[in-house]
Parts: sequence; structure tokens; C-alpha cells
Amino acid sequence: MSRMLTPKCKLCRRAGEKLFLKGDRCGTPKCAMIRRAYPPGRHGSKRRRAGSEFGQQLAVKQKIKRVYGILEKQFKKYYQEAKGKTGVTGDLLIQKLESRLDNVMYRSGFASNRVQARQLVRHSHFSVNGKRMNIPSYEVKTGDEIQLKEGKQGKEYYKRIAEALSEKKDVPNWLELDTGKKSVKMKAKPSKDDFAVNADIQMVIEYYSR
Repeated sequence: MSRMLTPKCKLCRRAGEKLFLKGDRCGTPKCAMIRRAYPPGRHGSKRRRAGSEFGQQLAVKQKIKRVYGILEKQFKKYYQEAKGKTGVTGDLLIQKLESRLDNVMYRSGFASNRVQARQLVRHSHFSVNGKRMNIPSYEVKTGDEIQLKEGKQGKEYYKRIAEALSEKKDVPNWLELDTGKKSVKMKAKPSKDDFAVNADIQMVIEYYSR
């Protein structure tokens, strides 16, 4: 299994904004974007020129990859699959990113960030339609129900987040959270309005179209 091993705070500083890769820590004074809000490196604090069109497209692509925790090979595969289908390529790419199992568990509140959600999935904490699933990149489909496995419900972590789950108000409208069953169901496909990143997905399409 491939992983992104670059220090997460450096990724936020490179993007020039908080990417919330460390969950709750990003909202504290310890956040690197509060302490050192400039790119990493020896000359990071110096003023830089505006990037070229290609450079801006590359920066957007890198930002989206880092938010979802995806490496280049898999991200490009998502683009090629979206391009090969009927419809707007950018919208289809967003659907693929948002429909990842680790992202769904993060967006529904079972984890404070996507890295943690990925770990929970890898450790077989959830089942999809009653079947064990430990693949973070699994593409959740409309009608699928993901449930916390009964044997995991007594763990201290889930006892701690039970109240937060019951009070969670920002669950996307394409997901349906059932705190009683400790499950989440995909009601519909995510749209471009549900994109979790402040970025223009069209710049990614233009990057790969060169």
C-alpha cells in the first residue's frame, strides 16, 4: 500500500492555506499556517513571482491530491476514468474523489481527518452492505450503507465521538447519517457543489489535457 509520507504541515505551507490534514490540530495555535505562514525551505519567506499558467494548474492538482491523500498514479487514473465516461469530466472526477470510502467516513464524522479515516478503514472497522471492507479507495455507490462493525462499537474512541456524531450538523446532503445504528448511507451521487476543496477542478482537467 502506497502512502504519502511528506510532513503534513509542509504540504499546507506549500499550498499557502490550511488543508486540515491534521484535523483538530489545524484549529489550534500550533498550526504551522499560524506560526509560519510561508512556503517551506530556506527562501520560503521571501516574496515570490506569480506562477505561470502551467504552474498554477500544477499547484491546484497537487493541492487536491494532498487533501484527499492520493498519489499521482491513482489520481491520474481517476482522471482517465472520468474522461472516458459520458458527462462533464470535472464533475465525474469530483464524484470519484468524494465517493472514496475513507472520504465518506471522514465527511460523515467518524474521523477527524482523512488520514485517520483511512486508518480506521484499513483496520476493518466498517462493513459495506454487511460485508467487511478494508480498502480506503473503495468507491461507495448510491444506496450503499456503511456501518461500524458491532465488535468495534465498544472501543473507547467511538464512545468519545458518540456525542459529536449525534450533534453533527454539517453532514453533506448526499449522505444520511444514522447515529443510532452508527451507520451512514449514500443517498445520491455527490455533485460539484459538494466538492470539499476550495479549488477549480477545471484547472486539473486543463493540466492533464496538455
